Amino acid sequence: MSRKPELRGRAARLAQLLPTGRAQAARTPFVLLVVLLLGGGLIGLLVLNSALSEGAFRLDDLKRETKGLTDEEQALQRDIDAYSAPDALQHRARELGMVPGGDPAFLNPDGKVKGVPSPATASRA
Repeated sequence: MSRKPELRGRAARLAQLLPTGRAQAARTPFVLLVVLLLGGGLIGLLVLNSALSEGAFRLDDLKRETKGLTDEEQALQRDIDAYSAPDALQHRARELGMVPGGDPAFLNPDGKVKGVPSPATASRA
């Protein structure tokens, strides 16, 4: 049988500091820690995946809403363009009782009048 050699002096004092039996870490806490870390990681991934899916649905709704608002804006712009067309402006002006203006006269920088002004009359319309 094998015997340990006797230690003397400094080596004996150092040997007293080291544990003599087999030092084994308990396996249960380590296994529990690993299971908890894996479970926490899986739950974290599930929450992250759910948040991303919710964001994707929200993005889809916002895109649909944006398309609807863009269509409405284009329809309103067409209405504005139709109301500002020259023939539409002339028609609305006549409905309000307005008549086309007469011949204009211009004032030169030296104070002289250029042209002969004439009043607007309903007969010219």
